[in-house]
Amino acid sequence: MYRSLKKEISNSIILKISAIISGLISIPRILTLFDITEKITDSYTDVNINDIIVRFISLFLLCILSFYLNTRWKIIYSHYSISYRNGITFLLNSFLLLAMVQLFVISYNNIVGQKLTESEIGLTYFVYFVILIITFFISRVLRYQIIHQQDLLEKQQLKQQSLESELSALKNQINPHFLFNSLNTLKSIVQENEQADTFINKLSYMYRYILQSGISDLVTIEEELKFLNSYIHLLQTRYRNRLEIYINIEDNYLNKKIPPLSIQLLVENAVKHNEISEQHPLHIYVFSKEEKIQVENKIRPRKELVESTGNGLININKRFQLLKNKSISIQSKDEMFSVKLPIN
Repeated sequence: MYRSLKKEISNSIILKISAIISGLISIPRILTLFDITEKITDSYTDVNINDIIVRFISLFLLCILSFYLNTRWKIIYSHYSISYRNGITFLLNSFLLLAMVQLFVISYNNIVGQKLTESEIGLTYFVYFVILIITFFISRVLRYQIIHQQDLLEKQQLKQQSLESELSALKNQINPHFLFNSLNTLKSIVQENEQADTFINKLSYMYRYILQSGISDLVTIEEELKFLNSYIHLLQTRYRNRLEIYINIEDNYLNKKIPPLSIQLLVENAVKHNEISEQHPLHIYVFSKEEKIQVENKIRPRKELVESTGNGLININKRFQLLKNKSISIQSKDEMFSVKLPIN
């Protein structure tokens, strides 16, 4: 479908440019047909240096403004509907045509010192209109070229990111058995300590999940919550009753897929940046609502500075954009910080 659309657009551009070129070549014949050429010759103003300079500068400005209007400036209203964009484009180009002709007439009278006749002004409107059409369609071609170049650049960036991810995965897999063997050794030492044994089991599971998630772009919410529960156990071993995490995800969402470690990173972000104390325990809520997984907590910044790269939320958002073509929603309102992850 995408290729056929591209082909249709290309054919449309070719037809329009061909029609314009054919029309321009036919202009002398049209002028002759209506005996306009003889009338223009009889009533045309004298040619001199100032005449040529004013006409050249006026045409040059018209082309420059038309190219800017129909390429770069269209980005300002590119988020509107097609019919609305076409209406704005038509009005702006019409205004540009009228304004440039009036500017040319005023400049010509003041600088050249000759007054343009009605037939010359009429011909100026016609010539400027033709030039505006030419620059408009050339601008369309340029815009499609820019879009094509952006597509190529994005594909190149994705390829580079994929290579970096593969390299990172290779680095993580250098010798994971060393850590597992170390954890098993530590577990055998603390077998009589049930709390330590559980902690090591949870840590071992988390490490295995992180390694496996490097292979998969998406995991089910059920798998992510299982990993999150292990992470919560580690947190509560440290913070005890100073940290409470409430999870309420509807069962019909458990088979939906999201990028791995998404929910865990949001919980980690809340723990990292908020005070956790006996006087001010931290409560984090993880729940499903309106086709989204929402993680929220009351904002109570830590008194001490926290070392942070600030890339956590950016990383999650970028992965959702690449893998699900949607962005996450971040909101800070009424002393509550909330992040919504799109499910579908």
